[in-house]
Amino acid sequence: MTWNLKRTAQCAKCPWIKGVDPHDIPDGYCETKHANLASTIARPGELNLGTLTVMACHESPVGDEAHCVGWLANQAGPGNNIGLRLSLMSCGNAGKIRLRGDQHERFEDTLP
Repeated sequence: MTWNLKRTAQCAKCPWIKGVDPHDIPDGYCETKHANLASTIARPGELNLGTLTVMACHESPVGDEAHCVGWLANQAGPGNNIGLRLSLMSCGNAGKIRLRGDQHERFEDTLP
């Protein structure tokens, strides 16, 4: 059964873009909220095939969250999130993911 991402284009204020200051993200983004996102990052050597915890785009409304496109690209690529990679195999529009500029390689670098 296929599924589709709600958004495939990375937003301009995505913290995965090098040079973006996540403190500029609207609606009270802070270090505490950022630290809580660490649970969405695959750990090296970990194979978690249970429930996939994802990072939502800060532009998506509460209750209708969309994947963070920067997170998707990182975790499907250098982040090596096997659970996400397996899930994307049945995603009908994963090939339409578009990033803006240079990206951070590690979650730790997304908060200056």
